[in-house]
Amino acid sequence: MDTLSRFKPVALEHASRLINHGPTILVTSSDGVRHNVMAAAWSMPVEFTPPRIAVVIDKKTFTRELIHASGNFAICVPGAAAMDLTFTVGSVSGRETDKFAQFEIDAVKGPVLGVPVIEQGIAAWMECRLISEKHTEDAYDTCFCEVVSAAADPRVFDGGHWVFDESNRDLHTIHHLGAGNFALASDAVKAQTLAG
Repeated sequence: MDTLSRFKPVALEHASRLINHGPTILVTSSDGVRHNVMAAAWSMPVEFTPPRIAVVIDKKTFTRELIHASGNFAICVPGAAAMDLTFTVGSVSGRETDKFAQFEIDAVKGPVLGVPVIEQGIAAWMECRLISEKHTEDAYDTCFCEVVSAAADPRVFDGGHWVFDESNRDLHTIHHLGAGNFALASDAVKAQTLAG
């Protein structure tokens, strides 16, 4: 794995903004020997300070096995340029194939946990530490985590806010609609306060 590139650190107080608009995400995981990447459509912030995230990862998946072995994972927020990759890694099991090798996915080591993070075609990423919930781990697919580091491509996320315009369309986040159909986070508009 290489070192981090053009991504700029995101203050942890702004980390929840990286997924508060409901994008499809990639979850990367490693137990130190094996690694995996999968797509997930259900994630959300649950607390601001410290930043905590909930993400649904089926209990029977290879990713969940790796997360429980290491206690860590990363959330990568793909842009439009990574739409085909996102759909593909979400359709193939990591138990049968090394998705990083098969689909030529480059990853870098996150700065705090060393979890593999993807940057090519990605708008942002977060390194996450699993919050152990013994009473729910066997019953539910939802995982809770604390974000310990975050970074984003400054062309699309800067100063704690998303900036979607034509110049960065390849980095507009994607939102899964089902059956391989996605919508882009585009045409952002600024609301005005109503006079009352």
